[in-house]
Amino acid sequence: MTNEIPRTAGSTSPLAPGYLGADPAGQVESLELRNRRLARAGVESAQQVLVDRYRLASPAEGFELLRGASQRFNIKLHTLADLVVRIAGPDADATQWFPRRPRLPAPALPGLRVPPEARTSHGAVLQAALRRVLHITETDMGNVQLAEHRILRLEKHTGLNRQFTDFFAFVQDSTTACAQAARQRQQVTVKEVESADIFDEDSRQAILQTGSRAAHSLPLISRAGRVIGLISSHHEHPLSGFSGPQLAALSSTGAAVGGWLHWHRQTAVLDALEHLHATARTMR
Repeated sequence: MTNEIPRTAGSTSPLAPGYLGADPAGQVESLELRNRRLARAGVESAQQVLVDRYRLASPAEGFELLRGASQRFNIKLHTLADLVVRIAGPDADATQWFPRRPRLPAPALPGLRVPPEARTSHGAVLQAALRRVLHITETDMGNVQLAEHRILRLEKHTGLNRQFTDFFAFVQDSTTACAQAARQRQQVTVKEVESADIFDEDSRQAILQTGSRAAHSLPLISRAGRVIGLISSHHEHPLSGFSGPQLAALSSTGAAVGGWLHWHRQTAVLDALEHLHATARTMR
């Protein structure tokens, strides 16, 4: 299913080099500050949780626990931090955080060209998923976002410039197609970015300046029905829409990748958290 956002009369605005405002350098600096603040926020929250849970001497020890598990298991530090904050901690004095959890094989990824040796690799699967979506939608511009701590975080991208990736490094509000797709848990097509009323003007111009005139957002949905992330395609020209077979192929891809991401969080990510727990117990 796709929710198409139609052209809205009277909302067009020409692309201007100074779309960031009268002080573009200052606006860029503000974006960088925002991105650093949001990148740190989840990690700092997780550090404090670990300090309280394991009676650590300082937040720095919490950071070292996160970094050690991140490096050992090749899991993004911010992913571990998000789950430390979001999921229930182990029972007091428990030797294991996740006892008796099942060990399941990686689910199939039909249509994605992932080498056998990389089928458990988070980065390789996301890259293959992005390629698949761009192949179906017939474009070479797109990005992957993951949902963490009630924020959509940019994870992979291709064909998009630095202004775009800085602006959309974190999406918190509802003035984007990707946020609407996440909220509605269905595909969203923006046929014309320049006139679609979903965007605020800053978001609109950040998209237009990168060369995108249309976009499509595909939610990645777990088996439990939760949106884990989004893959969006961007197009040089306005769209008339996608065919039934294209939408069906996208839907299948979204479900498969969402299922894989859920599996990854239940296996590799929990392995990393289990290691973090065991290490923290030795620091008491």
